[in-house]
Amino acid sequence: MKRSRWSCWPRAVALVACVLAVPAQAADASAWPDPVDSPAQIMPLAAQSLLLGLARTPNGYVAVGAHGDILLSADGKTWQQAQVPTRTTLIAVTAVGSDIWAVGHDGVIVHSADNGVHWQMQRKDPWRAPSDDAPSDPSQGAPLLDVLFTDAQHGIAVGAYSLALRTEDGGEHWLPMTVAPRPKDDADDAVDDAAASPSDDAKGKDDKGQWTFDQNQLQIGQEPTPHLNAIARTGSGALFIVGERGAAFRSRDSGATWQRLQLPYDGSMFGVIGFEADHVIAFGLRGHVYESTDLGDHWSKLETGTELSLMGGAALPGDSAVIVGANGIVLTRAGTGQPLRSHTDQSAGTIAEVLPLGDGGEWLIVGEHGVSTYQPQ
Repeated sequence: MKRSRWSCWPRAVALVACVLAVPAQAADASAWPDPVDSPAQIMPLAAQSLLLGLARTPNGYVAVGAHGDILLSADGKTWQQAQVPTRTTLIAVTAVGSDIWAVGHDGVIVHSADNGVHWQMQRKDPWRAPSDDAPSDPSQGAPLLDVLFTDAQHGIAVGAYSLALRTEDGGEHWLPMTVAPRPKDDADDAVDDAAASPSDDAKGKDDKGQWTFDQNQLQIGQEPTPHLNAIARTGSGALFIVGERGAAFRSRDSGATWQRLQLPYDGSMFGVIGFEADHVIAFGLRGHVYESTDLGDHWSKLETGTELSLMGGAALPGDSAVIVGANGIVLTRAGTGQPLRSHTDQSAGTIAEVLPLGDGGEWLIVGEHGVSTYQPQ
């Protein structure tokens, strides 16, 4: 079985339609502007277009989404679009002080050092057709799906096909980081056992150099390169990543080493929230939510009363939380041990991310219909 290069990425799957890149061989590349290196267009309705990521800044809020849109607001009500050097879809955003980073398709990372006024490209890795004698890298061109900075210098970005990057200089340099080891390439196989694998098929690649996996590798929970969908940091300083097929990874040494875990549910988790100590909540496909107070050693299922996929969430004071997802669903929790309460924003469509807006119980949400506010009754 071969994994498709043009798969839909997790956060986009539940949002109307996913944005697919066009393979070079499928169209005349010269007839289409390269979205990676084309600046985003300033559009009057950007705040009502597809938005996927949301973060709080010292000056207010920042939202990111399709076509390289980045929007800034001081109050969560009035939004202004920033000038951005790429038209590539941006999926997640984070801020530390005046520094903001956004990540998305084509391995793009953009950065602003002045609260979002000016933006520069820090990284890009668009997919290119491999040459006849060079096998393709499954992570080339893969989207980055989440980003986390612990301070203005140290950050981690994660994405599809177990793509993981880290920086120790504010993003001036992004270096590969191993979270989920990938299948060995031809050279590794030759070194390990020159006689053990006589053909490309036995080495995990087909005759076009694409990665393939046998049935044992494709058992639920055993995907060798799972998409890494979201990352969070707990109060203890530990890092926790959730991905597809129930895969999860934790690190207690700032990402130097990672341990793979398996959630009780074998479906994909699209988000994770970190609380005090080693407390985490993971959520995702078909309304599944799981909670752990020991960084994944033990899990408790939280009843949601829904099978709608859950896409984003935020921690609130007192270990309370809010989780959002498909069809405008909003789940709120008053604190540890309390049940999840379900609300619906009928006008929001699918919601990708959420943040509290002030202290009045109002939520700032982004998703299928752009950015808006919602206050549960």
